[in-house]
Amino acid sequence: MEHGRGAGDGDRPDGGRKDAVLRLTGTGAVAGLLTAALVMPWVGGLGLIGRDTAAAFMALPSDLEISPLAERVLLTDVDHNPIAEVADREREVVSLDAVSPWVPAALMAIEDDRFYEHSGLDLRGVIRAAMRTAQGDTQGGSTITQQYVKNLLIEQASTEEEVERASEQTLGRKLLELRHAIDIEDRLTKDEIMEGYLNLAYFGAGAYGIEVAAQRYFSVSAADLDPAQAATIVGLVRSPSFYDPLNNREAARERRDLVLERMGATGHLDAAQVEEYASRGLALDPTPRGGSCYHSEQPFFCDFVMRWLRGSDILGELQGERDEALTKGGITVRTTLDGETQRAAEEAIERYVPAEESTKFSAQAVVEPGTGRIRGMAQNLRYGFDDEALGTTSINLAVDSEAGGSLGYQAGSTFKTFTLAAALHSGLGYGTSFSSPESVSVGGLENCDGGVMSGWSVSNAGESDGGRHNMISATKGSVNTYFAQLQKRVGLCETSEMAERVGIHRADGQPLGVWSSFTLGDQEVSPLTVANAYATFAARGTYCEPVPVVSVRIGREGAEGTREVEARTDCEEGRVERDVADGVNHLLQQTFKGGTANGLGLDRPAAGKTGTTDNAAYAWFAGYTPNLASAVVVGDMRGGEENPLQGVTIGGRYYGIVYGGTLPGPIWQATMRGATADLPAEGFAPSPKAFGNPSATPPKGGDDEGDA
Repeated sequence: MEHGRGAGDGDRPDGGRKDAVLRLTGTGAVAGLLTAALVMPWVGGLGLIGRDTAAAFMALPSDLEISPLAERVLLTDVDHNPIAEVADREREVVSLDAVSPWVPAALMAIEDDRFYEHSGLDLRGVIRAAMRTAQGDTQGGSTITQQYVKNLLIEQASTEEEVERASEQTLGRKLLELRHAIDIEDRLTKDEIMEGYLNLAYFGAGAYGIEVAAQRYFSVSAADLDPAQAATIVGLVRSPSFYDPLNNREAARERRDLVLERMGATGHLDAAQVEEYASRGLALDPTPRGGSCYHSEQPFFCDFVMRWLRGSDILGELQGERDEALTKGGITVRTTLDGETQRAAEEAIERYVPAEESTKFSAQAVVEPGTGRIRGMAQNLRYGFDDEALGTTSINLAVDSEAGGSLGYQAGSTFKTFTLAAALHSGLGYGTSFSSPESVSVGGLENCDGGVMSGWSVSNAGESDGGRHNMISATKGSVNTYFAQLQKRVGLCETSEMAERVGIHRADGQPLGVWSSFTLGDQEVSPLTVANAYATFAARGTYCEPVPVVSVRIGREGAEGTREVEARTDCEEGRVERDVADGVNHLLQQTFKGGTANGLGLDRPAAGKTGTTDNAAYAWFAGYTPNLASAVVVGDMRGGEENPLQGVTIGGRYYGIVYGGTLPGPIWQATMRGATADLPAEGFAPSPKAFGNPSATPPKGGDDEGDA
């Protein structure tokens, strides 16, 4: 069976335009008479049928724009593997050649068997429908072209009012629909109209267009539909909800059999074939509905990307332009997500903090230094909207609140890194030492507004050793009392400004709280923010805004007018002096050498820092190689302050207290081993000589030293 039964009217000889006009005028006159008689038989009683009706009909607007159909937004990972499809109307536009010939055969049989013979108005069909309507059996008489016009008007409607106007059962709407249909027939070939209709029509269950419908109900492409399957789908256009085969099988089968019977009556099937296909069950093999992040492989990252697209100028300068572009779809978004990195992150989190219908969570973000590209984003909780269901959430735990995330989590000792950077920036060296006992009282700190903080009593955590420490030993042991004093030496305001310089900000959008305990990470931040800040040091002081998209292709691949738009990488060199970044990199490498990150190293140079908040409300690990940075947080969805990580069993293992090195650290290590497996084992730059002996040990006693 071939498309184009009846040849169509796509190839007209020169001079055929005059014949077309005459044909249209004649058709229009009849259309004005018969449509009026069909839709509102009493119009004749008002004296409206006649020459004036035909003239008025031909004067109706006929310039209906055939704009591209709304399609999906396809998201792929960085290697072009699909990870999500998002669409207001889930649709995949295909050519008529990519559709089984049984589909147009079934459609014509049940809706318009003379489709390839008429010019938009089937006079026989109208007369037949008018006669049956007069006898009390209301018939529509609409051709496929008229239905195409109606669907096109609904597709292009931007308000509920416009949708209702395109669907209303009035004489005016019917006449306008027919006028457009006759014009469409003059502009397009029959095959183009058929293709347009099959891509435009709604087939129920969220499926717009024949390709998605074939996948939805039978898990095959439109090209592979057999007569029974084609009849089932085509039968839906009359009433997609009533004949829904997923929920009303009896009605769907009756409708299918009617379509098959009509296919026999119109010569598309012989009697034996009709009997054979009608004897079969519906044989559904449904594919779950897609079209949203909820149904994607990466729902949290998908949601993050869609929000980013709505706020980025990559799809337009104005918000309205961006919203319209996403609604129309036909866009392929190549994201920055790396498949190997994502799998490594998901497997690591699932191994150590499985969801298990638990309130405990873990989230992680992985960023590429020097580009800001987000290579991984994972969490243990599954995507869902039932707040009562343990182990599920609709919140992206790795990002800020305005990006669909949480209000953040106190980051603990991961903030000590910013105190180190501020100290090196101020000219202090590795040998800067303080007597760092179990607890100290620090007073006289000033915030950035000149306000003086009251005295602050700070104690070391269980994983820290007291005594005299310098930058190297204090960093290895994460000594609270040392960093409290180093922050005072450098300045509280200067420390917070360094944190902001590398991109630290609160997840709830509020300004950073600059008070005494800043160096101990009392600010609520997201894993993405921390990972990206650490990436700034890995990139030797180059800060990049995190970005989830590499490029956007607008239009179908190979189609005329399709264009590729690269996502801008917003980076700033020298956000931190290169020597300062190199110094921080040197210090954070020491944590793997007998420090709080001992045993968490990789088979390549790495730097990192543990973080545990007061009473183990949250535990963190942030670390990096020169080519990848990551931050991991573990906590409790009910709030870490009220539900600390003490005396807990997670993933079948009991923890008296969870430190940054006991749970987030192994997750980080496992992730980074998998993520960097195929990356070059790059080394860090040597320690800058300006900061002194790179292996300095703290003096046994004496006064505090500013440079040693």
